[in-house]
Amino acid sequence: MRKLETRKKTRLNDDGFTLMELLVVLVILGLLAGLAGPRVLNYLASAKSDTAAVQIARLSSAVDLFLLDVGRPPNGEEGLQALVKQPAGLGRWNGPYLAKAALPADPWGNAYRYRLEEGGRYVIVSLGADNAEGGEDENRDIAN
Repeated sequence: MRKLETRKKTRLNDDGFTLMELLVVLVILGLLAGLAGPRVLNYLASAKSDTAAVQIARLSSAVDLFLLDVGRPPNGEEGLQALVKQPAGLGRWNGPYLAKAALPADPWGNAYRYRLEEGGRYVIVSLGADNAEGGEDENRDIAN
């Protein structure tokens, strides 16, 4: 009977991890996070830029449909809002031109900029993560 009690005590004391084993595992996890973390963040930044480019392409298609119906692109005062809400005095408007009844924000939560240039050319721009003109990497401007 003593052998049985000794075995139970030995088995109870052997369960679990030592502090050294836990520290080794934490160091290994820290090294893996240090190596993989920057790569994951780079993919996230490029995914937001790619999303902005796709959204700008969708907005450009909607402006082109507006142009076909009305005969001109939205002017500077109407802006992109003319794609979802009929501007006053436009009888040939056949919108809304976007699937949702609201304009999307860029991946960083900012509004897309719209301007009409000489010759009827329009530009749709996302100013990037910093929401300021210019910049590099995640802060660069993305336009149609």
